[in-house]
Amino acid sequence: MQIQVYSDNRIENSSKLVEWAKGAVASKLQRFDEELTRVTLHINDENGEKAGAQDKRCQIEVRARGLQPISVTHKSDSVRLSVEGALDKVHAALTSQLGKLRNKRPNSPAAADNSATREALMEEDYGSGRDDEQADQ
Repeated sequence: MQIQVYSDNRIENSSKLVEWAKGAVASKLQRFDEELTRVTLHINDENGEKAGAQDKRCQIEVRARGLQPISVTHKSDSVRLSVEGALDKVHAALTSQLGKLRNKRPNSPAAADNSATREALMEEDYGSGRDDEQADQ
């Protein structure tokens, strides 16, 4: 997973911010590391030098293999809160999107468990079919 962080020139300490943001992304999205190819963060101060409520904005775009990009935005009073809020949103979106796909894939562990369970229930209800073969002999 490639992580890119962009900030405008109105955000202070952008080198420290980049390292912190990359760590936060890697930590929050590690569960999806195999599926994600790139994560891009755009951090902006919408009001510049003027103070204002919820003037820090973080937009995160994630690209997963074989899927359309997912983009979320979160605004807050601080950069930290805007990044964390956007990460929570993108985590929820990925959990929903990739969770649905994992359940549909026939090779997925969930599908394998369901087929094994189904086989066990069929055997319990109808037998293994071996009893009928032995009765024929």
